[in-house]
Amino acid sequence: MNKNGSDYIQFAKRLSFRRLANAFKIWFSFFVSRYFKVNWHWGAPMAIAIEPTTACNLGCPECPSGLRQFTRATGNLKEEFYQKVIDQVAKDTFYLTFYFQGEPFINPKFLDMVEYANQRNIYTATSTNAHFLNDKSAKRTVESGLDRLIVSIDGTTQETYENYRVNGKLEKVLEGTKNVIKWKKKLNSKTPHVIFQFLVVRPNEHQIDDVYKLADKLGVNEVKLKTAQVYDYKHGNPLIPTIDKYSRYKKLTDGTYEIKNSLDRHCWKLWHSCVITWDGGVIPCCFDKDADFKLGELKDASFQEIWKGEAYRDFRKTLFNGRENIEICKNCSEGTKVWAS
Repeated sequence: MNKNGSDYIQFAKRLSFRRLANAFKIWFSFFVSRYFKVNWHWGAPMAIAIEPTTACNLGCPECPSGLRQFTRATGNLKEEFYQKVIDQVAKDTFYLTFYFQGEPFINPKFLDMVEYANQRNIYTATSTNAHFLNDKSAKRTVESGLDRLIVSIDGTTQETYENYRVNGKLEKVLEGTKNVIKWKKKLNSKTPHVIFQFLVVRPNEHQIDDVYKLADKLGVNEVKLKTAQVYDYKHGNPLIPTIDKYSRYKKLTDGTYEIKNSLDRHCWKLWHSCVITWDGGVIPCCFDKDADFKLGELKDASFQEIWKGEAYRDFRKTLFNGRENIEICKNCSEGTKVWAS
């Protein structure tokens, strides 16, 4: 079995006939819509991202949460409200991502929420800067049934790491990772599948090989290299990597930069997934960081009413007129492919 085998098994366990049938409906309606340029949507979301909190302990330079640049309110997802949302979507949704903005472990009820989703047989994943994974928290993380733990580690030395993870301590990241792996062994648990996520930027691109070695040394299951979104890229940006395959942007002959994405007039994410903010706003995707394109409020309507509602239909329809006309789509390098992560 390869290193991801156990993770694939955990994911497969979450599938049911109804969930598979729903996935087919989404896939089929997306291709019909894309081919005929009609706004037809069939089914419910397969995947949902829900935001435990907008608060964060770090100050990363391209993160609105870290820079405290939100216009929307900062707060924590409430457990009772969260459970009501999960109860509405659990029959069809089988992948739940516990992050959007902020550090999930800041929410004191976060792991209780993971446990609730696990009880509803939903695959759960989160992304963390690992600063809160002390021994007690790491044990509780394993016990919660969390399926996937993505640890952001954007450097293998403190000097490089803090270039992007401002105010962060690499030793805390390594300690937290070790704690989780230790408790997985002690509790004889296959989960969570631990991933080192390395956001490739110019200051750390020389340490790509090192992060693989570090992951192997610690017993981390997997390393994922992620390209970085930067907001001010047209005239260059010190974060844009020099290694072209890790850059979302290409340099033009006049010295300016543009996004590599062709901005095709469709988006898989608008058919199969959505994001729910901590206070119940439903937004189209993770690129709408300040919730400017809110498509509904769960305090005012059910999830299905929003998912099938006029605002959602209108937003999907705008994709066929050109993604370049939608502000959050202009700097998007994701979403156009089926099964995009």
